[in-house]
Amino acid sequence: MTLPGIGVFGTGNIVRVIIPFLRVKGFEIKAIWGRTLSEVSEAAADLEIPFHTSRIDDVLLRKDVDLIFIMCSPSLHAQIAVKALGIGKHVVCDKPAGLSQSEALKMVRAAQYYPSLISIVNHSLRFLPAFVYMKKALEDDYLGGPITIIEIRVHMGSLLHNDYDWLCDDTMGGGILALVGSHVIDLIFHLIGQRAIRVHAVVRTFTQTTKYINGIRHITSPDFCTFQIELSGGALVTATLSNHLQGQLSQEVLICGGNNHLLVTNGDLYGFKGGQEEILYRDTDDLEIPQPVSDSIPRPYIKGLRNMISALREAFQSVEDKRGWVKEPVFCAATFEDGLYVQAVIDALRQSNKRREWTKVNILTEEPDPNPLLSAAVRATAISI
Repeated sequence: MTLPGIGVFGTGNIVRVIIPFLRVKGFEIKAIWGRTLSEVSEAAADLEIPFHTSRIDDVLLRKDVDLIFIMCSPSLHAQIAVKALGIGKHVVCDKPAGLSQSEALKMVRAAQYYPSLISIVNHSLRFLPAFVYMKKALEDDYLGGPITIIEIRVHMGSLLHNDYDWLCDDTMGGGILALVGSHVIDLIFHLIGQRAIRVHAVVRTFTQTTKYINGIRHITSPDFCTFQIELSGGALVTATLSNHLQGQLSQEVLICGGNNHLLVTNGDLYGFKGGQEEILYRDTDDLEIPQPVSDSIPRPYIKGLRNMISALREAFQSVEDKRGWVKEPVFCAATFEDGLYVQAVIDALRQSNKRREWTKVNILTEEPDPNPLLSAAVRATAISI
């Protein structure tokens, strides 16, 4: 089975990670889109991509492109994803799924309307071996009792570039809550299958200017957040995410229950059962990553992304139906519905921070009326008639 040609949206470091992985797996990169022609022409030359453009439709309408990777500003995620699915293209979208639940819901509706197409969100930690084994251990009742407490700590360096861009703006999807918190929220649901009922959060932007970003424009994207989540099955989550640790990532995910626990530290999985600690998985994969990329994207996320691309290749090479792919290899990937749920939790966390109180998580089921006053007037007219 011939692998689909790929069109990439974005020119950032994540794109420079993805493209080599895709090529190793046999995919061909047919086109790349960038915000400006100067930006995308440089990326196309560096990555040896034959076609580049700053027009979205120029990539989507190419006949040799059947799989779209959306790795640009979240403000464009919904627009590109919905249009791509509508013209028969498979879609892999970076997190978060849009800027709001309304945008994420449009993506969900498009995916539901075209179920024969792949539509997944890049929550790559699902594919990291340590979490694959952790999920298996939980399913095998390693803890020997119900899950009670989940504690998560992620400490890393700054997510900002030297220039002012969308990463500096909270309303454009920048900041640790949207970019790392989305991974954490998705991972919790993926591992234990419990959803958030209500949340409490503190979200802060401590770094408002840098050596390179100062003057009129200030940074509004948060670089620290801590939150608590009450889950549907009774478990409680405490998470702390920070951009104030320069150097290598420090990430821990601890799940407790039945007087036992499971712990993932970066890429290693440890278990504690019956009073004995054991190593359930040791990460010995010494993946080489270019320095600028490794500074901005933590190694566990890159390793998970590589494994997700391997699953995509397997999906397209497993011929089962007339479209030439099967869903099983990417069955554990995050769907657009998962992206909508993550967005609902992020919305609740932001509201909680603003109100300084516990906030209920409400998942949008229909798009809000863009002009409620006009709609009310129309309804009143109809009633009077």
